Amino acid sequence: MNLTKDIEVKFKKLGVNSWCELALNIPHSYEDLTLHSQIEIAKPQLIDATVESVFRSANSIQITFFAHNFGHTIGGVLFRPKPYMLHQFKVGERDYFYGVINCNAGLCSMAMPRKTANIGAITPKYKSALRSDVMLRLIQNNLTLETLVNEGLKEAIAKEILSLHFPKTLLNLKELDIKTLDALKYLELFCYMKRLSKKRRYFKPLVSVESEFKSWASTLPFTLTNEQTQTIEDIQKDFAKDVASKRMIVGDVGSGKTMVILASAFMMLPHRSILMAPTTILANQLYEEAQKYLPKVKSTLVTNKSKKLDLSKYDFIIGTHALLHRELPDAALVMVDEQHRFGTAQRNLLEKVISEGELKPHFLQFSATPIPRTQAMIETAHIDVSLITTTPFTKNISSRVIHKSDFKELLAHIKEEISKNNQVLLVYPLVEQSEVLEYQSIEEARGYWEKNFKNVYVTHGKDKQKEEVLLDFRARGDILIATTVVEVGISLPRLSTVVIVGAERLGLSTLHQLRGRVSRTGLQGYCYLYTNQKSSDRLERFVETTSGFDIANLDLKFRKGGDLLKGATQSGSQFKWIDLAEDEEIVKCVKEDLK
Repeated sequence: MNLTKDIEVKFKKLGVNSWCELALNIPHSYEDLTLHSQIEIAKPQLIDATVESVFRSANSIQITFFAHNFGHTIGGVLFRPKPYMLHQFKVGERDYFYGVINCNAGLCSMAMPRKTANIGAITPKYKSALRSDVMLRLIQNNLTLETLVNEGLKEAIAKEILSLHFPKTLLNLKELDIKTLDALKYLELFCYMKRLSKKRRYFKPLVSVESEFKSWASTLPFTLTNEQTQTIEDIQKDFAKDVASKRMIVGDVGSGKTMVILASAFMMLPHRSILMAPTTILANQLYEEAQKYLPKVKSTLVTNKSKKLDLSKYDFIIGTHALLHRELPDAALVMVDEQHRFGTAQRNLLEKVISEGELKPHFLQFSATPIPRTQAMIETAHIDVSLITTTPFTKNISSRVIHKSDFKELLAHIKEEISKNNQVLLVYPLVEQSEVLEYQSIEEARGYWEKNFKNVYVTHGKDKQKEEVLLDFRARGDILIATTVVEVGISLPRLSTVVIVGAERLGLSTLHQLRGRVSRTGLQGYCYLYTNQKSSDRLERFVETTSGFDIANLDLKFRKGGDLLKGATQSGSQFKWIDLAEDEEIVKCVKEDLK
């Protein structure tokens, strides 16, 4: 796209990179310079009028017009007129004037009338970083069907968008028809995904391998689910390509992502794989699984506490971010588990440590925070995405919203679960007392539980001993009191009940992660959402939904998705038109067309 220096400067000021992105800046209103025979009260209008009289006072000019298009006289008032305004109104002259008309007790008057020449036109008005007239000229002189189609936009969409910038009739921007709305959604996503795909960079891999995993899968004491197999096959194809793969595997809590990790390490043999996990507990669990299901592979564990080893003797190195502070040998595959728990810089650093010049390792990231399918489709412009939406066994968890009046019943339930040798998790919103929050904190609540129950354990995010507390609780505890720190990581096989206090304060994905802690081994599970709110549509909908991917869609409906491009995937949508929770068909369409 060859732009003149002047247009480049304007694009920069507007923050756009293409004509398609410019076309998304639609007018915020229109100036209607067509003549009408009826007065429309309180709206800007054009009159074809002869000036009958002009009276000047200290702060204003009063004018009388005969409006030929209405067939009667109306007044005009200019407040604090500028000197040039005085010459626009000459008695006896007939011309076109424009302004807002109001009528009172049969007398009509135009406020701040101005002489105008652009008769019969409907002129778009723009709000942007450029002056309205500069923006108008930029669009009217340059935005054409040809420029948009040359950037790959479909002709039908381009025509629909151009009708907003070059209207033939006056449009109501508050009530756009469905065809125009869909065109805006399409264009917004088209611009976005095009920019995402440009961000994607392709590198040659350190190694390409033709591999198989069926011989390994046949040794497992269970059968992989169809989606696990499909994902492993995606990775198998990635490894054989002449491009270093970048894939994100998104699976719900308990969907069996560990098996995908182990299959990937198996397929990469005889080349080395490295896996980074966010906590020692998680790294430990993955190491134990590797020893169990990859018995012939030389695996090792690296944490802050491990002795310095010669890592080049191992085929599979599993560790925490302690890996970033070790001498790492060459590795053809780098994997990051629970990737959202690491900063982008940490993830990239691990990849960099192992790259050789332009050659990169294959890179897989795993996440247990399901994202909406539509978002996954968009992400594929930037990285490849595999979704695992089913779990190897069905979880049996009953969820309900509870209030203060249900406390007695809750206590009875907790006592019963403990008598069955099951464990209970109580999640509080804060560690210490707060003036603002009407819920108890851990410090305020723990006294009650410690007095009335045995084997009560307490931990939270700032607790340096939290991993030891969790391991100790797993072996000996009845009740664990914590903040959302337990959301990811440790497997607690005896945990049957989670009670989340102040549940309305948490995102649905977090609630789903916490609920996913219970019933990990097929136990009957219970999730209680405690709230002081009389009713909450969001929590009631959550209780009825069990799949993490449906939860992600609900979350999107209630919060709006974050920004995928800048990586700030917090709530608050960066999309103005497209709704990721509703517009899956448009996403599919854009994705196909960009191919």
